[in-house]
Amino acid sequence: MGAVLAAVLGVSLMGCSSTGGKRAEERAAKAAAEGRAAVNTPRWTFAMVTHSGDGDTFWDIVQKGAETAAKKDNINFLYTHDAEGQQQAQLVQAAIDKKVDGLIVTLAKPGAMKDVVAKAVRAGIPVITVNSGSAESKEFGALTHIGQDESIAGEAVGEELNERGRKKALCILHEQGNVGHEQRCAGAKKTFDGQMQNLYVEGTNMPDVQASIEAKLQSDKNIDAVVTLGAPFADAAVKAKKTAGSKAEIDTFDLNPAVAAALQAETLGFAVDQQPYLQGYEAVDLLWLYRYNRNVLGGGRPVLTGPQIVTAKDAAQLAEYAGRGTR
Repeated sequence: MGAVLAAVLGVSLMGCSSTGGKRAEERAAKAAAEGRAAVNTPRWTFAMVTHSGDGDTFWDIVQKGAETAAKKDNINFLYTHDAEGQQQAQLVQAAIDKKVDGLIVTLAKPGAMKDVVAKAVRAGIPVITVNSGSAESKEFGALTHIGQDESIAGEAVGEELNERGRKKALCILHEQGNVGHEQRCAGAKKTFDGQMQNLYVEGTNMPDVQASIEAKLQSDKNIDAVVTLGAPFADAAVKAKKTAGSKAEIDTFDLNPAVAAALQAETLGFAVDQQPYLQGYEAVDLLWLYRYNRNVLGGGRPVLTGPQIVTAKDAAQLAEYAGRGTR
């Protein structure tokens, strides 16, 4: 079993640079590619419950990362999602009722999730939070949080806008009540030397998103930057810019094939990548490590997967991985 642990640690933490570590990594990667486990630990059941899911390219990548790690780690993986906080909490309760062996949750709406996460912890189910809720994760009893600090990510955006000489920016919030989104815009406003305004749109209605951005750009020609908080909304902003006759630069959070292509074509200025594949993969892998060996990463602090500012010069290198749905 020691050899098995060494193999998986070599993949999960990338901490071994020896030939043996490389071979272990290759064996585990081959096992995952073939859809079989690289370990012979018990077939534990892990559930992931997020605030978004099917049809969203970001969450498709998170799910793909989690499923890859689950295959490698011999895990029975369950995935559900709901945008409404109370409904998400009910899905977590359903996972508790199934007596899962590990739980991965997002805390986009922490008030709705606090009690049910505490219930899972009391039931002896190890919990890892991902993507949103870094500030609440430890308080709620989770082992660790995997993702980016949304305030820090926002601050990086403000600094990048300064570097690009922007003076007036629009931050597009597509999901009201999502604390992570609010933190992104607040962080950007904190470091941006110019003026930044928030624009709330109905994220489930893309034509409405485009129309709202277009109207704002038409009414204020001084806006020279638009920041969207998710890759699918970047395209709507690009279209709104064109129809509004605006010269504003469009920038976005998150990366997908369309964003990578737009960066290369320079219809987008930059993207903020928080590596969603890594969020899903490491969440499952760290739960496996905790069940097997009581390992915990972070030391009480979030395990950061971002932010990474991606521009046209970076996009070509990442296009291959974005195309296969892992970046």
